[in-house]
Amino acid sequence: MSNIDLIIQSQKYAKNFVYETPLLFNSKVNEILGKNIFIKPECLQITGSFKFRGAWCAISHLKKENKILNGVVAYSSGNHAQGVAAACKAHDIPSLIVMPKDAPKQKISNTLDYNSEIIFYDRYTEIREKIGENIAIEKKLTLIKPYEEHLIIAGQGTCGLEIIKQSKKLGVEKAEVLVCCGGGGLSAGISLALEKYAPFYKLRTCEPEFYDDTARSLKSGKREINETNNPSICDAILTPTPGELTFPILKRNAGEGLVVSEVEVLKDMKMPEGLEKIKRTKFPLEDEPPYSKSTVEKLPPEVKPPEPKPEPVEKKEKPPEPPPLKIDIIGI
Repeated sequence: MSNIDLIIQSQKYAKNFVYETPLLFNSKVNEILGKNIFIKPECLQITGSFKFRGAWCAISHLKKENKILNGVVAYSSGNHAQGVAAACKAHDIPSLIVMPKDAPKQKISNTLDYNSEIIFYDRYTEIREKIGENIAIEKKLTLIKPYEEHLIIAGQGTCGLEIIKQSKKLGVEKAEVLVCCGGGGLSAGISLALEKYAPFYKLRTCEPEFYDDTARSLKSGKREINETNNPSICDAILTPTPGELTFPILKRNAGEGLVVSEVEVLKDMKMPEGLEKIKRTKFPLEDEPPYSKSTVEKLPPEVKPPEPKPEPVEKKEKPPEPPPLKIDIIGI
């Protein structure tokens, strides 16, 4: 089965269980920037990140194939951990997660809330891959890696299918698709969908400085290694090197990688400094002609978030479509 076939199959597993997150825009911001900026907020996904997509689809597939016998083990700094834990709980499968001892407390707490067992390790002196592999052998558990898995990449690729469907409804014909990148599971999965169904969309990876292994690898043509133990505010995407499975896909499909500093990350979380920086950014499609122009499905009770208290809602007019500006940018 080809990669794109796996993504399409994953989309079927995702239906009714994985959120189809919206593609948002703000006309005023777009007017200020002179670009159409669209945001796909995967922070609204179940467990708070895109990782639930891959975890749910991989576990659904493996369970259907009877390839999970005693439970699941995974290693993660937090987001893959929560995704695997939530998917396992919904499928009534035991899970064990290997997490760094300095992982965010909230992510640790959330993972425990999904009934997972946690084993902690030191990310600076121990190798999580070895720990996970040894546990899988000793306890006869199924190891689900965060990005070095075809099924995980396919599950993340469902995000790409949504981007294509949603952006084309808005009339987007060409776009830069900016994707945060650690090991490359999300960016590789999205790029496969774009390669098949939206060849005029160009994916570009986004990484924090000192952990820009993918950007450097795309430039050199081979997998580069981060030789640093520097902490970073971008704790969820700190990986030593691009994945063996993900890098060949990105090498074929991705444009030049983007890298931001810690200072830029902190500054750009505020206005107007962030706006000014984006406004100055140059993109390869800058000279191209202007372009013309979801639903939340039901979840199993085990992972469904609490319903918000209903509030009176005023009827509002349908928001206007974004004006045809110089370039379309989609951020995930």
